[in-house]
Amino acid sequence: MATKTFSVRLDEDVKKQLDEFCSKIGITTNAAFSLFANKVVMERRIPFEISDTKAQHREWVATQLGQRAARAESPDTVWYTPDEFWEKVEEL
Repeated sequence: MATKTFSVRLDEDVKKQLDEFCSKIGITTNAAFSLFANKVVMERRIPFEISDTKAQHREWVATQLGQRAARAESPDTVWYTPDEFWEKVEEL
């Protein structure tokens, strides 16, 4: 089977960490990329999830803020002055 060479540009630190990881598991970085390419071809998909983590983070923050706002408006919520708060902390 004929082979073809291609280049990949990586952040220097990412490349160093990748080389170290591959060395630890006993393969070359080139072998890791070959494994990735073969897996993509076999499965006809990227073999891991790709997501917009910033969008997920924004959604999580919005949910947390909504929950906190609901708790703040609850009649069961107790509000303390800073001095009262620290008194409660000292009681623990």
